[in-house]
Amino acid sequence: MPCNRQIKRFLMVGWPPVPLLILLAVSLSGAKPKTVALLLEDDFERKELGEQWRPRIGSFAIQDGVLVGTEKPEDGHGAVIQAPVAFSNAIIEFSFRIVRGRAFNFVVNDKACKTVHAGHICRVAVSMKGFRLGDDKEGVMRKDIFAMRRDPERKKEAASLLVGRSQNVPFKLKVNQWYRMKVSMIGDEMRLTVDGKGIGLLRSPGIGHPTKSDFGFTVKGEQVEFDKVRVWSASAD
Repeated sequence: MPCNRQIKRFLMVGWPPVPLLILLAVSLSGAKPKTVALLLEDDFERKELGEQWRPRIGSFAIQDGVLVGTEKPEDGHGAVIQAPVAFSNAIIEFSFRIVRGRAFNFVVNDKACKTVHAGHICRVAVSMKGFRLGDDKEGVMRKDIFAMRRDPERKKEAASLLVGRSQNVPFKLKVNQWYRMKVSMIGDEMRLTVDGKGIGLLRSPGIGHPTKSDFGFTVKGEQVEFDKVRVWSASAD
């Protein structure tokens, strides 16, 4: 098979750059997520947020049919909003554009999980330079690792525990341009698709945490916009 020949060639001449490794990993993955039931659909064609969304920090409002997030500097934290949608495996799609902002995080939580900081299970961090897929439960938000990283004498120890818990995907975003993002979480595997193209894959045990209580966005900057949110429960073929 072509993929096997590629792998043999890489072993002989050396591994390819990271972006090619990511694409190769995506192509070799055996998991094929399939939607089961629609859990949430929101096009923000109204004036008020309603009960589907819970703002936590900063400012979120619906303007001209989109959800607009704004960080307040005095909060000392990015603006946070969450949707109380429970699932185990899911496919979540949404559109976004960074208008006047630096970055945002798509974050999945389990409020009942006490082994991690703030219940964070996994995430995709989005910046103008690309994406980072992260296993929070067994990575940076696990409470013991979280504490180690703040101790100068234990940073190296923490770094050793974080190997394989995240995946960086270089990708240059344009200001004020809409993108369609899809995050599939099936078992311990998280896939990232942008504008219909699979660009990232992370396999890590924390992603397979069986219960997720909500997901949401953390906005850094003055104006990041979201639209056309769709959430499905999912399974693997």
